[in-house]
Amino acid sequence: MIGATTAESQGASRQNPEPNEPLIRLKDLERSYPQGSSRYFVLRRIALEVRDGDFVSIMGPSGAGKSTLLHVLGMHDGDWSGEYEFLGRPVHRLPAKERAQLRNQNIGFVFQRYHLLDDLTVYENIEMPLSYRNVRKSERSGIVCDVLDRFGIVAKKDLYPSQLSGGQQQLVAVARAIVANPKLILADEPTGNLHSEQGKEIMELFRRLNEGGTTIVQVTHSEINAAHGRRIIRLKDGWVEGESAVPSEPPASRP
Repeated sequence: MIGATTAESQGASRQNPEPNEPLIRLKDLERSYPQGSSRYFVLRRIALEVRDGDFVSIMGPSGAGKSTLLHVLGMHDGDWSGEYEFLGRPVHRLPAKERAQLRNQNIGFVFQRYHLLDDLTVYENIEMPLSYRNVRKSERSGIVCDVLDRFGIVAKKDLYPSQLSGGQQQLVAVARAIVANPKLILADEPTGNLHSEQGKEIMELFRRLNEGGTTIVQVTHSEINAAHGRRIIRLKDGWVEGESAVPSEPPASRP
């Protein structure tokens, strides 16, 4: 079973939320852009909590604000108002450097278009996040080799992204996201460029990672993908339209 790696025990420490405290808490979060003499709001008064070990799917039509919300959660977008707490720390009050440190130490990303570096091998792409988390170079080889073995891609380690299929590239992207044992994985349409069988494999991998304790927030248009999680949050026109729990039976058993 593929689970979180052992980077934490190898030297990449991560924090834990206080008991009963959410991993993520948003309050009255808004994101807008200038539009003539007024502003266009992409996110409106978002209130949201994500607890340690949760698996949340954010759904909604195109333009609902799903990817914008994910980039705010990932601290790539800092031009918003409201309150955002992560691991008990007030992100809305942190300077850019501290936000970057908090992100690099605790969050892994999986994107629809893989975002692998074309001039780096599979091994080098997977190794890269460890350098952001203060893992000594002498320790990285063992961590990366463990992930390569867990994901069954040892034979691909010296290949470049252009030499891989779409499914293989996304598998490497997921391996890169979890190599340093992040507290949170953010995934933006992680199966959007894959055929159905490849997409199913990636979602099964996410489910197993979540069962191993990794918190996941994904943006998806797919009800099938959302069924692998625990909660669904629906956005419309930048507002939270509703929230629902996912039935507990495995996705394969659902009609």
